[in-house]
Amino acid sequence: MNELAATVAASPGLSRAEHAAGMQAYQAAGESLAAEIGNRGPLRLTAEGALHPEIEAAYWRHGYYIFEGVIDAAEVEALRRDAQEMLARAPVGPDATVDAQGRPALGVDYARPAYRFIRPLTDPYGGTQMLGGRHPVQMAQPKPEAEAPEFVVLMMYGMCQAMPAGLRLYGHPKLLAAAQTINGADFVPYNDAIFVKQPGLGGSVAWHQDGVTHWNSPAWDEGIHGFNYQVQLYPTTPGNGLWVIPGSHKLGKADIKAMVAANGGSEQLPGAVPLVCAAGDVTMVNRQAVHGSFANSSPDIRISLTMGFHRRNAVLGQKAALAIAETHAVYDEQRIFERSAVIQVAIDARHQAYPQEPVFRYQPFAGREDEFRCTPETLDRVIRDYNTKDLAI
Repeated sequence: MNELAATVAASPGLSRAEHAAGMQAYQAAGESLAAEIGNRGPLRLTAEGALHPEIEAAYWRHGYYIFEGVIDAAEVEALRRDAQEMLARAPVGPDATVDAQGRPALGVDYARPAYRFIRPLTDPYGGTQMLGGRHPVQMAQPKPEAEAPEFVVLMMYGMCQAMPAGLRLYGHPKLLAAAQTINGADFVPYNDAIFVKQPGLGGSVAWHQDGVTHWNSPAWDEGIHGFNYQVQLYPTTPGNGLWVIPGSHKLGKADIKAMVAANGGSEQLPGAVPLVCAAGDVTMVNRQAVHGSFANSSPDIRISLTMGFHRRNAVLGQKAALAIAETHAVYDEQRIFERSAVIQVAIDARHQAYPQEPVFRYQPFAGREDEFRCTPETLDRVIRDYNTKDLAI
């Protein structure tokens, strides 16, 4: 068994039903607090194409924002088809090379594995040293039903290579305009990943902060580790969705282990809110905010397309972190340019599919757009194995 699967084993505990029942009061309190805060609405831009100042201020105040109805029903359906096809083509287990129909699994020829498997309802990161040890406390791991499979997919990678609709999404003009407002006109990408929470099977992601590199930097501020979007393909609920502690992005490196201890050892941290969404909503979450998700003991599926963005000056000259790519690589101008080229190709892919939409002008590629049209040649040159060049800090 490979390292990713071997680190995870289901542990005895509450049943799925008991876990769901034990979350109800906490979920209700979180929903009430979220309603009080608000921090949601349409993705509004100014006449100059910047994120509306009211939304920008709300994001910086709380460390997250929910953009409602960004992705229309037709595009959501296209994204669902591609994501479900990607799931259907997953290997039958962590070490397999064929899918459930006996076909060669998707990603067998990718430089980076396309799937992350776990045992149902488990927490693969909590209490381990994986990803820099940033998930210090393990979440509750309820017992799955007897008929549950041995392994389920928790994450899928390579959205821009595996999903044509995913590449088009990456070039969404309003999402890129908001990224430019938050991180500057020379903003750069981080990575992308697809979180999959099957009903009654999906695992948890223990409380954590995403940033690793800059906690002790003299240039540290509340935005230095960037942010992530999550595009929701199905409605998210308190049972299957992401939870965030509002304002925690402002407070520096959190002692999550002490926070859980002060809460009587319970993972149900006070003051957190669930990011409840409709299909087509997009969440924007500061990577320094304390956030996580619980085992999906609910009956509802969640598939979240996640893509992150950074300030260029927070990345340039830094070393790769989180073991996403080679751990000693330095992010020089060439590395940043090559990974950022995915954005420009995605912009053209979207323009070809949605010619009536405004086209986002990505400043680092101004005047070079013709070199990065979405063609078979650029798909092979720029998009193939693009995620081996992710910019993790």
